[in-house]
This record gives sequence, structure tokens and C-alpha cells, in this order.
Amino acid sequence: MSETLIKIRGLKFSRGDRVIFDNVDMDIPRTGITAIMGPSGTGKTTLLKLIGGQLTPDAGTIEVDGQNVHQLKTRALYALRKRMGMLFQSGALLTDLSVFENVAYPIREHTKLNESMVRQLVLLKLNAVGLRGAMDLSPAELSGGMARRVAMARAIALDPMMIMYDEPFTGQDPISMGVLVKLIKSLNDALNVCSIVVSHDVYETMSIANYVYIISAGTVVEHGAPDEIRNSHSEWTKQFMEGLADGPVPFHFDAPPLLDDLFAGSGKRRA
Repeated sequence: MSETLIKIRGLKFSRGDRVIFDNVDMDIPRTGITAIMGPSGTGKTTLLKLIGGQLTPDAGTIEVDGQNVHQLKTRALYALRKRMGMLFQSGALLTDLSVFENVAYPIREHTKLNESMVRQLVLLKLNAVGLRGAMDLSPAELSGGMARRVAMARAIALDPMMIMYDEPFTGQDPISMGVLVKLIKSLNDALNVCSIVVSHDVYETMSIANYVYIISAGTVVEHGAPDEIRNSHSEWTKQFMEGLADGPVPFHFDAPPLLDDLFAGSGKRRA
């Protein structure tokens, strides 16, 4: 069995005239935590959607466990997706269902287990994230951190081979963030799966990652073990990791000269 679970080669993807990925290569191992980092708007969430087959690349290939995702027929793609857990940035809990029912939903949808087994599995998953006591609550009664933890329980409901975390730390208070960091690490170690953490939260992500990819402007800027990234000589990597205002990433979005824009609507020309 290959040690690489996800193999990306020559990935190209654009939205209109905007290039999101331009000839990107990545190898994501079968176990451990791989971080995909970069500034907001660089396509990190888009990459997860490409891996899951929700989007189709303009060129290149994405193989998951030896299968070319975008050549699979519908039934085979759905079978592959059942082996992928996903924690959405918003949590995406079903608001009309209780915590218990949210976690039970994928089990009932994709298995033929009896209700006694469903109940046992749901309680085990909720216990793993520390929320078995909240099983009767509605999503509206949960804090932001608790909602993310319920979403984590749902993501592991079918014992997936990989879990994708889309900005899991966004909007969390320090305690909730610490709990989520610990949970991602402990779940990955216990389940021995592939975890992909998409984030721009440097400290939290680097504390648990086994390998890091940094992406920007459609390309992989740098990749390596956390210590290699921390000690990088790349000015771009230093700017991102240290949160520096000045560096290769410009403050201004690309635009014509200011005076050209100011006078464009007035019909006047500059001398």
C-alpha cells in the first residue's frame, strides 16, 4: 500500500480570468496531519472541494487512494466520499435536528445498522469529542466551539480514512481553540488517519502539523516539516509566518494608477 493517500499532479483551476491553481503538485501522506496554509482567498477551501470531487480541475489529476477522482462515475465517487470526513468552516449542522440526530444522520443514510447500533456509535463519537452530555441539545443551544466539536463527531461517524478540516479555528475563543487543537491531534492519533487542516492560523496549525504546504498566487510557495518552514529563508514564507505588513505580498490589490481612476469618471485628462 502506498504511503501517499492523495497525489496531485499538474493541477490547474481558474474562476473566470482569475487563476486559483497553476500547475500545482502535492503528495499528502496516508497518516498524520498535513496543513495547507496561506492567506485568505488563495484557494485553500477550493482545494478541498477539488479533492472531494465537488469541483473539476481545468487540467491535471487528483488521485485519492489510487483513484482518479474526476474520472469516477457517480456511484464510485459517492462510495469514495463516504470514506472522507469533512468539517466545514461553519460547522454546517442541521438546525432542525438535535446533536444526537446530527451525528446519527450519516450513519443512518449510508448504513443499514439497527437503531441500537446507531445509538451506540453516536454516543461513542460524541464521547470522543467530550459532548455525550449534550446529545439532546439543539444546534442553537451550542457555543461556537461546541458546534465545531459536534461537527467533528459527525465527520468521524463513518470511520473515514481521511478527515478534511476547513478553517477549524476561525472565530473561536482561546479556550475553544485550544480544545479543537487538542481534539484534532488526539483524533488523528487514535484513528491513525490522514488529516488535512486548511488554515491561516499559524501558531495553532503549526503546533500539530506533521507536514506543511504554503500556497499563494496559484502555486506552492514552500513545503516541508514545521521546523523547515519556521527556519525558511523565503521572504514570502517569513512574511506569512510572522504576520509582517511589508514583504512580497503587496498591501494594494492590483489596480491602475490612482489618478487614472480618479479622473476616469470625470472625463478629464491629466496634463
